[in-house]
Amino acid sequence: MDFALPPEIDAIRMRVRDFVDTKLIPLEADRANYDEHENIHPDVLKRMRAEAKAAGLWALQMPKARGGGGLSVVGMAACYEEMNRSIFGPVVFNSAAPDDGNMIVLEKVATEAQKARWLQPIIDGDVQSSFAMTEPDGCGSDPSLTYTRAEKMQGGWRVTGRKHYITGAGESKHFLLIARTSDDDRRGLTCFLFHADQPGWRIIRRIPIMGPEEHGGHCEIEFDGLEIPDENVLMGIGDGLKLTQIRLGTARLTHCMRWLGMGRRALEIAMERIAVRESFGQKLIDRESVQGLVGQAAMELEIGRLLTMKAAWVLDQGGFARKEVSMAKIVVADALHKSVDTALQLLGARGYSKDTPVEWMYRYARQARLVDGASEVHRMVLANFLRREGRDFFAWGAHG
Repeated sequence: MDFALPPEIDAIRMRVRDFVDTKLIPLEADRANYDEHENIHPDVLKRMRAEAKAAGLWALQMPKARGGGGLSVVGMAACYEEMNRSIFGPVVFNSAAPDDGNMIVLEKVATEAQKARWLQPIIDGDVQSSFAMTEPDGCGSDPSLTYTRAEKMQGGWRVTGRKHYITGAGESKHFLLIARTSDDDRRGLTCFLFHADQPGWRIIRRIPIMGPEEHGGHCEIEFDGLEIPDENVLMGIGDGLKLTQIRLGTARLTHCMRWLGMGRRALEIAMERIAVRESFGQKLIDRESVQGLVGQAAMELEIGRLLTMKAAWVLDQGGFARKEVSMAKIVVADALHKSVDTALQLLGARGYSKDTPVEWMYRYARQARLVDGASEVHRMVLANFLRREGRDFFAWGAHG
């Protein structure tokens, strides 16, 4: 059992680390580099994306034939962690949600014509994309509670309904939409592709949130007769639930990959400070109580890394990794909050202020236990696996 990264992956990881250290982290200290929603300013993003492309670090999760880096899921885990040591990192490398998850699922299931029309512009960074599933009165963790409906018409479908908390919708041009096409429990949902310029839908509001926002925010949107041609059905009629499961498996894990990098960075900031900060005649790092705090946070991050890498390995072996992804999602969400909360506590007022990005991370981190399935839902998934598998729950092989 070898826990070392393959040399070729580690070399890319180190190039990502150097880019983050030299080009992105220095940007965080200047408020002029932020937009009004506390993300990287669009002008700065454009410049940094050009540099990432020039450095050969662009869309590393996509095939090389499409302009990406061709990384395995294990390679993604190693590199995404390094990217998110900067709060600006993932979007600069075109590896941020929701574009990341949308690219991955389109590459897996779209036709070649659909890939050329809907996927390639996202890979190239020409458009943003959104995944429109969650509803005000319906689905969140449970996609079966989808009430937005697509009704068959000549040559296509007409959509009516409402979605909310749709990440990036304010700026997105390409949308993946989950809508109900029948009342069948398993095959009642279908995924459709549509462009922002099409009539029949509108953004009701950009929903204010607790933390910093992705570009395009989190929007509530309404469909009032959006017409979608048959050629823009993704997979097949009734395959919406299946597609959602395909997308969310890897997408949940990429969240974990990125969160590990953010948690590491928070501890790095704290460690640098407590190594020099003196109180009552002793440096903070020399105090046993402080050592306990940082040691616990570091251990929890490492446990999360091991679970994330196990899930990545299972995916690379062709498994679905549902059990492994759920474990990683629960543990890494908690580890992120633990590390950021620990860092803020040790930094004191400096951490609570905007003099470091730790307060930004703290507000961001609370969503981790909610997005892409609440922790409680993932625990339920694990309990159901345990009930079905018994002692095989702990088997060493890959799981479907």
